[in-house]
Formats: sequence, structure tokens, C-alpha cells
Amino acid sequence: MAAIVAVGAVLTLVRWLAAHWWVALLLTVVAAVAGGAWFHLRQERRRWERLRARELRYAMSHLDSLNPTQFEHAIRDLMDRDGCREARQVGGRGDNGADVKATDPFGRRWVIQCKHRRDGDRGSAVGTPDLHVVAGTARQLHGADVAVMVTNGRFSSQCPPLARTQRIHLVDRRLLGEWAAGGRPLWELLRALPPPRRASPLS
Repeated sequence: MAAIVAVGAVLTLVRWLAAHWWVALLLTVVAAVAGGAWFHLRQERRRWERLRARELRYAMSHLDSLNPTQFEHAIRDLMDRDGCREARQVGGRGDNGADVKATDPFGRRWVIQCKHRRDGDRGSAVGTPDLHVVAGTARQLHGADVAVMVTNGRFSSQCPPLARTQRIHLVDRRLLGEWAAGGRPLWELLRALPPPRRASPLS
């Protein structure tokens, strides 16, 4: 019975609209205008968010105050600020050495492992075992063009030689501070990066 009533109501509405076609046309125009306005506002909001992101700055004192997950989010936001597509935080249990992934404007795939130290450079140094994890997974599992280990603390003296042989870029407290507080993207602060995969307006 309910279905019959519903069908009857629809047929009545169709007949009425056929007799008053200008109403259907008016409703179509109103819907199109409303949809266009919504789309424009959405685009403007995204544009505003991109402009705001480009002005993102972090002081080291703020980064020190974060917990490890918040630190990963901050690194993701810095990559996003620098114009990376698909910058996202993926860290957590079983992350296989990847906390942040991003694709830079040159098409290079970045895989970043984050090590937060509550006491900054006064805390324990990041050691080679952490680098071994990144070396074994960044390219093989995650398809990285650029593998990075970033910390608000410091690295042990054994890390730089190992990082060079494994083509892992180390971002310590000093370099992180320069990146976070300045406006230059990370790829301008690092050396010996792989060549771009494609042309970019930034090249």
C-alpha cells in the first residue's frame, strides 16, 4: 500500500511539473547556482588552507613539547607546507620504518622515520639499529626515492658513516630547526638527492 501511494505521488508530481515546466527549470537553475557557489567556496577554502600552510613555522621548543605522534604530524605538515602531494602520517605499530610518506613537486617519493626525544639533544642519541630498520624497508617496502631519519635530538657518532653507505639522509636538531623555522623546503637543505622524476615549476 505504501509503495502504491508513493508511486501515485511521484506520478502526480511529474504531471504537475510537466504542466508547470518553468518551475522545474527554475529549480534546476537554483540548484546549479547553489552547486557552483558551494564548489567555489570549497576551492577558496582549499586555496586559503594552502596559503596558510606555506606560512607554517615551528620553534624547537614547540617540537620538543610534542608527543611522538604529534611530532610525526608536524613533520607531515612541514612536507605539506613545502608543496608535497599526498603528505601523510602513517606511523604506528608495525609501520616498518615509515612514519611519514610524501611525494615532492619533482615526483620523488619520500619516506621519513621520526624519532622524538622529550629532552631534545640532552636525551639519548638515535643509534644505528634505527637506521638499519630504515635501510631495510624504505626502498624495498615503501618504494622510497629519498629515505630520511629526522629527530629533535641527536645521532650517535656511528650513524653518519652508516647513513652515507645506505643513502639515508639524517636530519638532526640543528637541521630540523632550520627547516621548521624557515621557509626553505627540506630538499634545498639536504645534499646528494636523486634527480627529479619530472619537471616542476620549482625546478
